[in-house]
Amino acid sequence: MEYVIGLDLGTSGLKALVVNKAGNVVDHATATYPLSAPYSGFSEQNPTDWLKAAKKVIGELAVRNQAMRKNVVGISISGQMHSLVLLDEKKQPLRPAILWNDVRTTAQCQKISQLAGKQVLATTKNRALEGFTLPKLLWVKENEPEVWRQAATFLLPKDYLGYWFTGSIQTDYSDAAGTLLLDVRKQAWDWQLAELFEIPRKIFPKLVQSMSCIGTIRAELAEELGLSPKVKVFAGGADNACAALGAGIITTEIGLVSIGTSGVFLAFEGKEQQNYQGKLHYFNHVVPDCYYSMGVTLAAGQSLSWFKNAIAPAESFVEFLQGIAEIPAGSEGLLFSPYIMGERTPYFDSQIRGSFIGMDVRHTKAHFIRAVLEGITFSLKDSQMIMADSAHKKLRKIVSVGGGAKNQEWLQIQADILNREIVTLETEQGPGLGAAMLAAVGSNWFDTLQECVTHFVRYDHSYLPNSQNTEKYQLYYALYKDLYMQTSSLSHRLQKLVK
Repeated sequence: MEYVIGLDLGTSGLKALVVNKAGNVVDHATATYPLSAPYSGFSEQNPTDWLKAAKKVIGELAVRNQAMRKNVVGISISGQMHSLVLLDEKKQPLRPAILWNDVRTTAQCQKISQLAGKQVLATTKNRALEGFTLPKLLWVKENEPEVWRQAATFLLPKDYLGYWFTGSIQTDYSDAAGTLLLDVRKQAWDWQLAELFEIPRKIFPKLVQSMSCIGTIRAELAEELGLSPKVKVFAGGADNACAALGAGIITTEIGLVSIGTSGVFLAFEGKEQQNYQGKLHYFNHVVPDCYYSMGVTLAAGQSLSWFKNAIAPAESFVEFLQGIAEIPAGSEGLLFSPYIMGERTPYFDSQIRGSFIGMDVRHTKAHFIRAVLEGITFSLKDSQMIMADSAHKKLRKIVSVGGGAKNQEWLQIQADILNREIVTLETEQGPGLGAAMLAAVGSNWFDTLQECVTHFVRYDHSYLPNSQNTEKYQLYYALYKDLYMQTSSLSHRLQKLVK
């Protein structure tokens, strides 16, 4: 039997999935690596740690699955978006990778907005934010001139892993879309922007489709890992795009809610070219010639983790969430805004902070917990409403993944607030499964990604909106939308006092 391997190169670790033609994950392995924060606002990793992690996980899988070793036919990779890897002429990293959650580049973002804000939005369909790659390139150019002088190419994290496997340099459209340098509609680098910011053309990697074969695994590496030297390596894609594929988000009728540390509300745009005017992120999908849009809540699961650690650090999440089913929708007049780390969608505001409003003596611990869950979900609904208002998008159902899919009451809250059927996955494997699907189609197991989805993606439980709760939540959501305007000025003034 043939197998493919899907790799998910995340911020804290790398996960490998071995998948067969039936779409079953027959084995998996994970390796972690450190994150460095040498100064406030910095977030970096050593790219060679990713290679060590890849050796570890593939080696473990090969040892445990002797029959698999010679039957792996393809490998593909999902990777954290935006993070900057700079290589010299010998294709060696010049410095640690600057990660997506590094926020040192505020001045560079302001420069981009002042010099080319309209052009950036027109061609890349996104605003200049600290997470994107272009501000990181400018930071290195301005602050590390010796490193910049030696730069021969830049890559995204999964592309460095692809180079290690094959010796080939490239990036795919879904990851390139997160650099703030890609014309997402023309699917080409925007050379006008590159010239304006003096980014030399020679350091740009070539662009390929996510299912493109970038080569076969290097013979010496294949021998070291215990794999056949005939294994094909496919370009792969950005983590959000691969996660969407792994959840079956390849139709405009199905959306995705992903609640981890941050929260994502994502929708497939097909071949239509929407214009959200920067209110949402808009990127190329791993599905050829298609797009997806998404809004981000910076502190989704993090809000719940923060609150649990603040008032009940010894409790498990299962224990902590007990009792919320007995609290009525709306938490009896208690509202929470999850802006504890600032906010991204719909407010690009690093200074806004969270709040509880409506507290009175009848509110218990369970009221506060439910209010936190509701506030997180209201924030995700903001993105849903932008899609509905700007593009008349009418999702039929929404797939829920991550921490928000692990509690039945929270899943029902999502159904009631978003007023859509919420479904969960039978087995949630995240971006790694999407990467494996790219390898499966690239290996000619299926003719299309759509066909692959029917074999690989299996839905589990379904939660339908409760009409009474939905009506009540519409009233609460109207109040929730006023929270930002009512608290932003106070938050900004408070932040000046604590600096």
